[in-house]
Amino acid sequence: MNGASSVNPSATTEPAIGGLTPFSSVDWPGQLAAVVFIAGCPWRCGYCHNPQLQPRQRTLDWPAILHWLDSRRGLLDGVVFSGGEPLSEPALADMARAVQARGFAVGLHSAGIYPQRLAQLLPWLDWLALDIKTDQAGYDALTGRARSAWPVQVCLEMALEAGCALECRTTWSPQRLSEARLLALAQTLAARGVRHYAVQDERSAPGQPAQGALSEAAQAQLARCFASFSYRRS
Repeated sequence: MNGASSVNPSATTEPAIGGLTPFSSVDWPGQLAAVVFIAGCPWRCGYCHNPQLQPRQRTLDWPAILHWLDSRRGLLDGVVFSGGEPLSEPALADMARAVQARGFAVGLHSAGIYPQRLAQLLPWLDWLALDIKTDQAGYDALTGRARSAWPVQVCLEMALEAGCALECRTTWSPQRLSEARLLALAQTLAARGVRHYAVQDERSAPGQPAQGALSEAAQAQLARCFASFSYRRS
């Protein structure tokens, strides 16, 4: 993977890196970034497009990725940690410090499962995309885990208090969350201080048709709630 060497997948004492995208213009809006995928996630969301990253296993070597990043100074704006659930990696704060020391900004895609690890990471985090998967009543059925809404709310509050650049986003299907419930969720987020929100269509697999489409009226109402709102169809 462009200089990132593969390793024995059974070795788990080093960071559990499950993949690398060398260049992306969509994973951090307005930034050209590399995406480092962390393997490991305790949730089992039915629409997950990276189920191969749910088990914690290492397939790429972190020192090799750092060496590769040294050759990308001036070509990339930042590095996004995604997954899986990147906060499942105990060494993530140290990894973020190593990225910043090389002059790159640090972004994170997270479902907000591990508040203590987010607290450790926040001093080195430049941007956070936090999944708000559904309203609180729908979380346990969606994730397959009890009390799964609680850590998300803690992570959201910490990010807001820290003043971190934050985008909340919801992968949406009308079969799972009605437009009325989605609007109520968005209004709750706006009342808590969220300024940037995105809704992306749920698909059974990449390239498959969306489960439904937001009405123009719902889009207009959502846009009025936030400083910026994006409806992502692809």
